[in-house]
Amino acid sequence: MTKTYEGLKASTGYAIGNIYLFTREEIEIDKSTISEELKASEFEKVKDAINSYVEELSNLENPTEAQINIANAHKELLQDPYFSDTIESKIKNELKNKEQALDETIREMVEIMSALDDEYLKERASDYQDIGYQVMYKLKGIKPKDLSKLEKQSIIISKELTPSDTANMDKEAVVGFATDLGGKTSHTSIIAQTLDMPALVGMGDVSTKVAGGEKAILDGNKGILIVDPSDEELEKYESLIKEQVEKKERLKTIKDKKAITKDGKHIEVSANIGNIEDLKLAIENGCDGVGLFRTEFLYMENTNFPTEEEQFEVYKEATEMLGEKPLIIRTLDIGGDKGLDYFKFPVEENPFLGYRAIRLCLDKEDIFKTQLRALVRASAYGNLKIMIPFVVNIDELKSSIELIEEIKKDLDKEGTSYNKDLDVGIMVETSASIIMADKFIKYADFFSIGTNDLTQYTLAVDRGNENIAHMYSNYNPAVLRAIKHVIDVSHEAGKWTGMCGAFAGDTEATKLLLGLGLDEFSGSSAKIAEIKDTILKSSLSEEEEFAKKAIDQELTSDVEKMVIEHNK
Repeated sequence: MTKTYEGLKASTGYAIGNIYLFTREEIEIDKSTISEELKASEFEKVKDAINSYVEELSNLENPTEAQINIANAHKELLQDPYFSDTIESKIKNELKNKEQALDETIREMVEIMSALDDEYLKERASDYQDIGYQVMYKLKGIKPKDLSKLEKQSIIISKELTPSDTANMDKEAVVGFATDLGGKTSHTSIIAQTLDMPALVGMGDVSTKVAGGEKAILDGNKGILIVDPSDEELEKYESLIKEQVEKKERLKTIKDKKAITKDGKHIEVSANIGNIEDLKLAIENGCDGVGLFRTEFLYMENTNFPTEEEQFEVYKEATEMLGEKPLIIRTLDIGGDKGLDYFKFPVEENPFLGYRAIRLCLDKEDIFKTQLRALVRASAYGNLKIMIPFVVNIDELKSSIELIEEIKKDLDKEGTSYNKDLDVGIMVETSASIIMADKFIKYADFFSIGTNDLTQYTLAVDRGNENIAHMYSNYNPAVLRAIKHVIDVSHEAGKWTGMCGAFAGDTEATKLLLGLGLDEFSGSSAKIAEIKDTILKSSLSEEEEFAKKAIDQELTSDVEKMVIEHNK
């Protein structure tokens, strides 16, 4: 009997295969306390297990790029003093045994990360969960199950898939996967997008409703898993898969083309990145540049504030890799849900509206100037642009520009080169920056819209609150009008507006955003070719007419229906 299950769309596409039910070994944690005499030896065993896993990560055989990225991320977490110090404290001060100390530490770290508002950082909880499994296996002498040898055309169903699970997966055999847990920015989603493989996450308890071995269809476009499909459904999806293969082949020929509409409008299609590895993937996928380099990861993955030289080397490398293509680097956006182990933030009732981003940077001028000096120096090596986040006052932008001008004068005295025409823009994500856009554009060289926060603040909807999550929509007419206003103001001033929020990577919204006048799309590198393809097939004048109708609607649902119909 055919059954259909719904999930969150992590990666689009279609797959037909047989279900492989992947379950993890049950681990029973020893809860006994230890004696004073065993404290040192107990912690040594944990350190040995950690070192063993680090060594394993350093000696992967013929690793893929995804495995290298995950290995590096795991090594950084394992070598974080806070991680080992917390385990040691539980053993030496609370007399917890090695298993319990490790288990409690991992649980605490997962809880902290899961509570963050930033979706990307929230999903890093899976990294902590993963290293917890791997180190615990070492402690208990368990050889973990893996997905390296599977039957062809396998659709993996599991409660969750850790980064290690997906990195070691038999890529030739697997055609898709679905998990009970996970979000759209989890490693499972990222790996699926990188592999260009359909995947669903957040499916609830689907792993308890299948036995394994059943024929199934995974529809990553609709977000459904069909178990024991009918012959008619199989025939329908076989046809869709054929079309999918043909489209993928065609997109390979498009990724490096310029995105120019049928009536001659050139649009930049860029990528959002967090590190050099992300940039390599973006370049492979044909990016026209980088619309957002999140610099906070340089700080969060460090044990102290990174020096000017440490930052300069990263910014310089990224700038040189892109050549003449633009590299927009966002200044430190820390605070709110993004903390640092080595910096104590004040306790606040609402940290998301508190001491964060540019507010913190202007208050801690020495930290800010260190980053700005590294950025200005790196601008000598290509087309680097600086973007200031979370501005609400004109003074914040003017003060930032004044600091940059001071740095330029210092560099002139030192005889250090930099780009004399260095652009400085702002990330438009607050209601204040929308309303005052006509004033901000007098000082900013460009705007980049951060739709994640812009939508949240415009609609007064906490996107992490499941009770009202249905109210969070980029297609809300108020959000669309805000976007249109910001774009129009920049154009009237002879400047441009890009978008680096998640909405820019929503290929269903490409035509609408094009019609609103957006000059640059910046999102997941996996979406670059598809966005370019849509733009190449579109007429700007036609999309402008459609956008006018969309922003004139009263209901979000009406806009969404219009977009679906228009994209057919």
